[in-house]
Parts: sequence; C-alpha cells; structure tokens
Amino acid sequence: MKTAPDSSQEDHYSVLIIGGGQAGLSMSYNLKQQGIDHLILEKNRIGHAWRSERWDTFCLVTPNWQCTLPGFHYNGRDPYGFMKKDEIVEYIDQYVASFNPPVIEGAAVTRLRRNEAGQFALETSQGTLSADQVVVAVGGYHLPVVPSVAQKLAPHIAQIHSCEYRNPESLPAGEVLVVGTGQSGCQIAEDLHLAGRQVHLCVGDAPRVARTYRGKDVVEWLDHMKYYDLPVERHPLGTGVREKTNHYVTGRDGGRDIDLRRFALEGMQLYGRFEDIADGVAQFGEGLAGYLDHADAVSENIKDSIDKYIAANQLDAPQEARYVPVWQPPADIANRLDLQRSNISAVVWCVGFRTDFSWIEEPIFDDRGYPGHERGVTATAGLYFLGLPWQYTWGSGRFSGVARDAAYLAQQIAALRANARPESELQMQQATAAAS
Repeated sequence: MKTAPDSSQEDHYSVLIIGGGQAGLSMSYNLKQQGIDHLILEKNRIGHAWRSERWDTFCLVTPNWQCTLPGFHYNGRDPYGFMKKDEIVEYIDQYVASFNPPVIEGAAVTRLRRNEAGQFALETSQGTLSADQVVVAVGGYHLPVVPSVAQKLAPHIAQIHSCEYRNPESLPAGEVLVVGTGQSGCQIAEDLHLAGRQVHLCVGDAPRVARTYRGKDVVEWLDHMKYYDLPVERHPLGTGVREKTNHYVTGRDGGRDIDLRRFALEGMQLYGRFEDIADGVAQFGEGLAGYLDHADAVSENIKDSIDKYIAANQLDAPQEARYVPVWQPPADIANRLDLQRSNISAVVWCVGFRTDFSWIEEPIFDDRGYPGHERGVTATAGLYFLGLPWQYTWGSGRFSGVARDAAYLAQQIAALRANARPESELQMQQATAAAS
C-alpha cells in the first residue's frame, strides 16, 4: 500500500480511482496491465462493505463460478456453491495480493472539481491530489435510508439499518419487526427466524426467483440464455430497471428459495407495506396478498422463459412441477401491530440506500442526483463511473460483470490519454516498445 500524500503539495496522476471495492480493484488491474500510472483512494479499507457492512451469515446469492474479477476468476472447490462473508473477504484479499494495486486507505474524497490547469483536483482527508482522468468506483449505495416515521418509535426500541445488522444475539431480547423484503430484508428475517426469534415482517413489492428449476440453478439457465449479456438499453424497462428491487433468494446452506408463505406457516407474522406509527401502534397497508402473488408470478414467469429456451434448443432437462402457494393471508389479517403488547424490542430497517455524489462539482447529474453516462462515460471528458447497478448489464455492480465494464473504460481512458499526449512522447514510447 502507498503512504499518504504530503498535504503540502499536489501529487499528480494520470488516473485516480475513487473506491477500493471490486469495481475500483478491477479498474486498477486493467490500468496496470496497460502500464498507466494511477492510484486508488479508499475511504476506509479495501473491501470495506464486505468486511464491515454485512451480517455474520451473509453469503452470495449468485454461484461462485460467477465471480470473475479480471485476471482472478474463482478457482475454488465449490463453483456451484455460494461464498460466505469471510470467504468473500478472503477472495478480495487474494485478488489484491495477486497484482498489488497502488492504494491509499483511509483517504476520503470530499471534493472533486476542475483546477486552474483544467485537471481534476481531488480534496481528500489525507491531502489534495490531481489527475488527468478520474474513475468514480463507489457504487450506488451510499446513505442508508431510514424513514422519518422512525422518530415515532419509543426510545426503548432499538433501531438499526440492514447494513448495521450482524446477528440475532446483537439485538435485545424480544420480538423483532423487519421492514422491507428486498434481498437484505428477506435474508435477515430468515436469519432471525432460524435462530428462534419471533419475527414480524413488512412485505413490499420485491419480486422473487426460484433457486433451481429443471435440474439447474436458475442463474445458470439465465447465463445460458444470455440474460446477463443484455445491455440496459435493450432491457424491456430500459434504464428504469435501475430503480427496480432485486429478486429475493438465498445461497444459504447451499442455496434455496425464500418463500415468505412458508415462513408464515412456521410462525412468522407477515403484514403489508409499513405505513405509519400512531400512539405506539404500527400501521400497515392492505396489499399483502397482492405482493405475495406478484412475487410468485415473477418467479413463475422466469420459469416460463426457461421452458421456452429448453424447448427451442431441444435440451434434455427433467420436468418439474410448478410452485403451489402453501399459505394464503386470511381475509381478516391484521394491519396494525401494538409494539408494546407484542414486546417488539427492535426494528431492522431494510428499505435501501440512496446515492450521494454531492461532492462532485460537474454538471452531469439529473434532478435526482444520478450521473448521466453511457456505459460509465460521462459528458465531462475524463470522468467515468464504474460499478453502478445496471450501469451496462445486470452484472455491472457485481463480481460477474464488472470486469467487462472496467475493460471498456480502460480502453476509453487509454484512447483519451493517447490523444492528449504530444506526438514526440508517443513516438518515444513506440520506439521503446519496439526495442524491447
């Protein structure tokens, strides 16, 4: 690792990469392959989110064979398994050791602007640096969302965001209210449920997907069907897919479906969307049945597409019975929960994150603060984004697809760098390369 820059001077690099997760590391790998000088600035520690913002039993929901960081594809003994938290951290650490990227840890970027020379100036917690080009590789999940209604909870009820949850033992004794059924909400609810905690789960409109179907993991079928190669502009929802919640499923214990209806049969209390708290009573919408039906319908539609692919390609795949709902919400299901009477001791907010690029002083953002870009290339020459959800494909922010995006941006960076360099310097480099 590099040491911190001298705050009394302005160090200059061809490229500065902001963020040391899988996106920033992938970018560094590509630039190092091309011999382009660069530096990663990481606010915390390399792989921070995997180390410090995941619960103890967290695991990937995609099979290990999809972990294809550039120059470092998964080569372990369980390609069809799902790495657990500690194994993911180990994978990141081994990747770093494999090519030794230039990194400064503990360097939070607080401002990105143009300086008088037309370069990018980055003010950080460890000094000021400048660069010809910058890659913002901090993903799209920055600020945990906690609704304002949380202020109405009684002081004795513990409140945490999903990124702060670690294990059932870390919550006070009593029953737990989990709000939100994206991947995190469903998996945390399951973690608590399996530990014997009484869980109350507020269900939203997140879709679900089966873990396996007709002899293969559904991810493997979708990979064969080239779904993961589909660029965002060809998706039926276009860029609107970036706003959609991920399908819930789990890789836990070798991988399985998450069926909220089965949880209900086993004693988990399900409600509609969380709406308000009044006088210590939580209030929920009446759409629970519709949300469960919608999640099931999405899962069955994916199976339909797999059936069509199997038939069209005349593949030999075992037949499988379709899902039959194991539980239906009763007509008189409660839409209120007295938190004190139910002994609710903790609330886990699993309602997502919002982006925060307010530190970037370039006119490239829409009215919601999302950067305008095409495959990560912005209208500001030399400024790029990497690792955003659905930046180009489904895998853009994941171990499975970030390599393709990083390679593309490396080409853009190299081209812009070549065009900006004096002809004499290019001729010297070419002569040196020819001599070697």
